[in-house]
Amino acid sequence: MLELSLEQISMAQVAADKSTALELIANHLVADGLVAPGYLKGLQDREQQGSTFLGQGIAIPHGTPQTRDQVHTTGVRLMQFPDGVDWGDGQIVYLAIGIAAKSDEHLRLLQLLTRALGEDDLGPALRTASTPEDLLKLLQGAPQELALDAQMISLGLSVEDFEELVWRGARLLRKADCVDNGFAAVLQQVEALSLGDGLWWLHSEQTVKRPGLAFVTPDKPLRYLGQPVTGLFCLASLGEAHQALLERLCALLIEGRGQELGQATNSRVVLQALGGEVPAEWPSAQIVLANAHGLHARPAKILAQLAKGFEGEIRVRVLESNDSAVSAKSLSKLLSMGARRGQTLEFVAEPGIAADALPALLAAVQEGLGEEVEPVSAMPAPAPVEAAQATPRAVPAPQAGAVLSAVAASPGIAMGPAHVQLTPVFDYPAQGESPAAERQRLQDALAFVRGEIEQLISRSQAKAIGEIFVTHQEMLDDPELTDDVMRRLDSGVSAASAWNEVIESAALRQEALNDPLLAERAADLRDVGRRVLAHLCGVQQAAEPDQPYVLVMDEVGPSDVARLDPQRVAGILTARGGATAHSAIVARALGITALVGAGEQVLRIASGTPLLLDAQRGRLTVAPDDSTLQRAIAERDARAQRLQAAAAARLEPAVTRDGHRVEVCANIGDSTGTPAAVAQGAEGIGLLRTELLFMAHNQAPDEATQEAEYRRVLDDLQGRPLVVRTLDVGGDKPLPYWPIDKEENPFLGVRGIRLTLQRPEIMEAQLRALLRAAGDRPLRIMFPMVGRVEEWRQARDMVERLRGEIPVSDLQLGIMVEVPSAALLAPVLAQEVDFFSVGTNDLTQYALAIDRGHPTLSAQADGLHPAVLQLIDMTVKAAHAHGKWVGVCGELAADPLAVPVLVGLGVDELSVAARSIPEVKACVRELSQEGARALARDALMAAGAAEVRALVEAR
Repeated sequence: MLELSLEQISMAQVAADKSTALELIANHLVADGLVAPGYLKGLQDREQQGSTFLGQGIAIPHGTPQTRDQVHTTGVRLMQFPDGVDWGDGQIVYLAIGIAAKSDEHLRLLQLLTRALGEDDLGPALRTASTPEDLLKLLQGAPQELALDAQMISLGLSVEDFEELVWRGARLLRKADCVDNGFAAVLQQVEALSLGDGLWWLHSEQTVKRPGLAFVTPDKPLRYLGQPVTGLFCLASLGEAHQALLERLCALLIEGRGQELGQATNSRVVLQALGGEVPAEWPSAQIVLANAHGLHARPAKILAQLAKGFEGEIRVRVLESNDSAVSAKSLSKLLSMGARRGQTLEFVAEPGIAADALPALLAAVQEGLGEEVEPVSAMPAPAPVEAAQATPRAVPAPQAGAVLSAVAASPGIAMGPAHVQLTPVFDYPAQGESPAAERQRLQDALAFVRGEIEQLISRSQAKAIGEIFVTHQEMLDDPELTDDVMRRLDSGVSAASAWNEVIESAALRQEALNDPLLAERAADLRDVGRRVLAHLCGVQQAAEPDQPYVLVMDEVGPSDVARLDPQRVAGILTARGGATAHSAIVARALGITALVGAGEQVLRIASGTPLLLDAQRGRLTVAPDDSTLQRAIAERDARAQRLQAAAAARLEPAVTRDGHRVEVCANIGDSTGTPAAVAQGAEGIGLLRTELLFMAHNQAPDEATQEAEYRRVLDDLQGRPLVVRTLDVGGDKPLPYWPIDKEENPFLGVRGIRLTLQRPEIMEAQLRALLRAAGDRPLRIMFPMVGRVEEWRQARDMVERLRGEIPVSDLQLGIMVEVPSAALLAPVLAQEVDFFSVGTNDLTQYALAIDRGHPTLSAQADGLHPAVLQLIDMTVKAAHAHGKWVGVCGELAADPLAVPVLVGLGVDELSVAARSIPEVKACVRELSQEGARALARDALMAAGAAEVRALVEAR
C-alpha cells in the first residue's frame, strides 16, 4: 500500500530537464532497494505513452506493466525541484513522486492527492516549502469531513445473510458518491470485526473517493461466525476523518450502550449517538380524507397547486400505508398513493414554511378540495370483517365418493376424519371503555400473543418454521401498525375494533399488490391479527379430536399449522390459499400432507366425515369406500419405500433400463442453495433464478455484486454445468426500484426479455458479471419469455459482443419456452439457439388460458394436458433435428406421473427442486425408453390431462 512519509522526501533537488529528473528518481528508487537498475527504462517508456503530469506542479512518474517484474518492494520517493522541471508542453513540475508498484497501486496515491490538487495555487507553495513536514502537509490538503447523515443509515433491511447486509451498506456509500462501484466486492474480502452487542465493523481504503460511514441493521436476527448480528458499520476510510467518530463509538460501547444502535427504529437515534448530522425536526399535521372517491385526479390537482404556492418542501403520506411520503406538489405522486376515504393523510413541511403551509393544506382537505364531502364520522361503522367471513356461502357439501381437484401444497397421501374449523365470529363493541383501559387491554393481548409466538419459535425444529414466526413477531412489533391502533384508541374506539380495522386494512393492501407471492403474505398478517383478536374477545381454540384427523379450514395460518402435532394431524385441507403461502411452507417442513384451494364446498363437510388426501395428484376423495382406502394405503407405503431407496441412490446417474441417460439438475434461487443441491445428487444447476438477487436489493445490484453471486455457484458446482435465467421481472413481478406502468394484464405485458431489452444497461451488466464469473467453467445462459425471433437475436448479439471482450471457453445460449409462439417457432429458433428449456408453469397457463394462481381454476392448469405436451413435442423434435438439447425446468419435471411422458417425448434434462432429485432419478431408472415413447405417443392423442394421468397409472 502506497503511503506518504517524511523519510521518502528529498528536498531542494536540481534537474536540467525531464530526462535528468527521471534518472535522478530512478537512482533514488534503486538506492532505496525498491527497484532493479533497469527500472529507468520503464519510467522513460511510460512518459512516451503519456505524460504523468497531474497539475498543480506535481508529476507521478512510474513504470510500465512490462517493468513490474523489476519492482522489489512497493514504495515511493518524493523529489522537490524548487527551480522547476519542464515536463513538456510548458508544464512545470516542482514535485515529482516516483512510484515503484507491482500493480495499479498508484491509483490509491491519486486518491490521496485529490484534495491537494483541488487547492488553489498549490504549485508555488510546493516550490517554496522549506521542510519535509511543510511539503507533506501541503500534499495532505485540508482534512475531509466524514460523510455521515440520515442518507447513510438504513434500518430494518430485509436481508438473508451477513453478506447481503454488507452489500446494502456498501451501496449506501456508493449512492453518496463516497466509493466506486467495486467497493462492495472489496468489503466482501475484508475480515469483519465484532464490536460486541451484535455490532460489526468493516472498512477499507480501496476504491474510496471521500470518507464516509454507513450503518445498516437487519429486519430479523442474523448470525455471522456463530455470533449475533444486529448492526453493521461500513467505513470508506480516507486519512483520519473517521478518528473522532471511532472514539465516540468506543466510548458508547464502553458505557454498554451498543444495543441502542442495533435496536434503533429511526436514523435520528443513531446520528445523535454517533455525532452525525442530525436533520431538523419537520412539523407535521394529520387529517382524515373525507372525499367519497378518495384522492382522485380532481382533488389531487387542487392539492398539488396549493402546495406549489409555498416556497419549500412539503411531503404527504397515508398513515395506514407502509409507503414513504411523496411530494405534495407532484400530481402523479399524489395519485400513486391511492388514498381512500377514511384514511389519514399526514403532511410534513420544512420548518420555515410549516406555520403557513400546514394549516392551509389541512383546511383545504377538510373543505373537500373542490368537492362536497360528508364527514367520515357520520359514516356507519363497518361490520367486523372476521364475522362477515365466518359463514361460507350457501354451497352444497360434496357427497360421499366425490372426487375434488385441489392444489398440492405438501406432498404425500393422508386419510382421516374431517375436523372442520370455521373462522370464529369475534363479537366486540365498537366503542371502548376509555383510551387508557383499551390501551392496557391491547398491550396485555400483544404480550400474551408475543409469548405464544416465542414458544412456537423455541419449539420449531425446522429453520423455515422459525424464520416465519420471527417474521410474525416483527409484524406484532411493527410500530406502524401499533401506532395506528393507538391513534384510533384515542378517539374512543375499542381495542378489538381498532386492531381488526388496522390489520384488515394492511392485509387488503398486501393482497392488492401485483406480486402474487407478496399478496399471499396477507395470510400472515391475518394470522397474527386473529391471534390477538381471539385473546381480546376471549375466543378459545376448538379442541382437537383424539384420533389422527384432517384439519379443514377456510385458510390455515402458519401458527395454526405450527401448533399442530404431526403425529395427530394426518393432513390439511383448505378452501383457499396457494402452494407458496407460509402455511404451505410450514406444512412441508413438518411433513404434513396438504391440499389447498379446494373451494368453499369443503367447509360444508360435516366433522367426522372420512377424507382421503392425495397430494401426488392434487385430489380429494370425500368418504372413500374401503377398496379406495386400501389402494391408497398400499400406494402410500410403497411410495415411502421407494423414496428411501431413491435417497440411497441419489448420487447415481439417471439411466433407463435400456441405457438412455437423462440429466437431472436442480432449480435454485440463490447461491446458498448449490451445496444442498449437489448433496442431493444434482448433476448441475438447470435453473438459477437471478431475479431473486435483484429483488433482495433496493436498487439494481452492481456488476461486482452479481459476479460474486454467480462465481459462488460455479465454485460450488465444481465443474458441473450452470444454466442461468437472465433477469425475469415485469408486471407480475415488479422491482421496487424499477417503475413499470400499471398494466391491465401483467402476464401479457412487459416482462422477461421484453423488459430487459428496454433497459440494455441492466442486461449488459448482468451478462458481463456472468461471463467474468465463468472463466473456463460450463455456463449456459437462457433468456426468459422469448416470443419472437427478433428478441432472441437482440439478446444473442449482445452476448456475442461482450464475449469478444470477456472470453469464455464453454458457453451456450438458449431460450426459455414459456410462450406458445416460441414452441411454434422452434424449427426456426433451433437453427440458432444452443438449447431450449421448457418452463411448464407459464407455458401451461398461456396454452390453457388459465391463471395458475386463480383461486378456483388453478387446479385445472395441469401441465400434462395434451395441448401442453404437443408444444413440448414440437420443441424437442425441432431441437433434435439440429443436434440441440431440451430441458424442462417447470414444476412438471418433478411430477412422478409426468416424468415417463417427458422422457418419452425425448426431453434430455429435467431440472427440479433439490429435494425432488432422488425421486426423479428413481423414476427414470424404472423406465425403458421404448416404453416411454409409446406412452408419450398415446398421451399426445389423449383428450385431457386426467386421461393422460390415467394412462401413466395404468402402464
